Amino acid sequence: MAKTALITGITGQDGYYLSRLLLEKGYRVVGLVPPNRQNSLTKLGALANQVEIYALQLTDSEALTEAVKQLQPNEIYNLAAPSFVPDSWNDPLATLDLVTGTATRLLTAVRHAGLQTRFYQASSSEMFGDVDRSPQDENTPFRPKNPYAAAKLHAHWTMVHQRERYGLFACSGILYNHESPRRPANFVTRKVSIAAASIKLGLTQVLEMGNLDAKRDWGYAGDHVEAMWRMLQADEPEEYVIGTGQLHSVRELVAAAFDCVGLDWTRYVTVNPNLLRPDEHFHLVADPSKAKRQLNWEPKVSFEQLLEKMVLKDLQRLQTGSQYIVE
Repeated sequence: MAKTALITGITGQDGYYLSRLLLEKGYRVVGLVPPNRQNSLTKLGALANQVEIYALQLTDSEALTEAVKQLQPNEIYNLAAPSFVPDSWNDPLATLDLVTGTATRLLTAVRHAGLQTRFYQASSSEMFGDVDRSPQDENTPFRPKNPYAAAKLHAHWTMVHQRERYGLFACSGILYNHESPRRPANFVTRKVSIAAASIKLGLTQVLEMGNLDAKRDWGYAGDHVEAMWRMLQADEPEEYVIGTGQLHSVRELVAAAFDCVGLDWTRYVTVNPNLLRPDEHFHLVADPSKAKRQLNWEPKVSFEQLLEKMVLKDLQRLQTGSQYIVE
């Protein structure tokens, strides 16, 4: 009998790649989607016809409990969160309720249903915040610097406390930046890949950037969701830092993207002081050695391969006028 996986945030980047992975493994995949977000199902492309959608408000505890009792999932992946970190400053309370509230309500629903469901909580490297050492591992202190990170940390500890108090199989992945052709255009990686494709096709001439020296640990979303799945197949529920362990600058990001289309980036990129962010002094970079050791996980797609995937898909999109491209 096929396993059932329940996913919140199924219409986001990670929801797409996780759904695809689970469907390939023969799972029944069910997405919990708020009624007012039904139109976002188009982002799933062809997968929308292969997954089941259960409409409910994630803030409705009774509805969540009923859904868990009815669907009896073997695994729950809680990916619900604002996708763009800076937006969390606009409504910190809503961010807290979406991130921590959903995690708490889902864990409570599993407990009340009396199920042995395995639960994955999407944590974030943003929780490490203002780090004083690099790279970071599972024992690095948390020092969040924004409402999104604080909400993620609250949800993280809520999951740990419920696991310890009630014996639930609940774990979290502390994921570093992970990108794909499905990243929204307001993320720097996608901004750059779209610009490289657009300039190549003669549609635009200039790319304005902020701090080219800022560095990130950028991985591929398809690799990172496999780590999520592996965590729920482990013998014991634990926390894992997931990233590439390599830092790349925005300058390297731009150069790699423009290389994909045979252009010299220095001819097209200008630095706009208004785009400089004040918090670029810290280096968030993963030490994923525990995941490699215990889950036999490591990233398969390199930094250069990731940029190539993104730029080529954006070329395809711009040439065909299609918003979503089959991968």
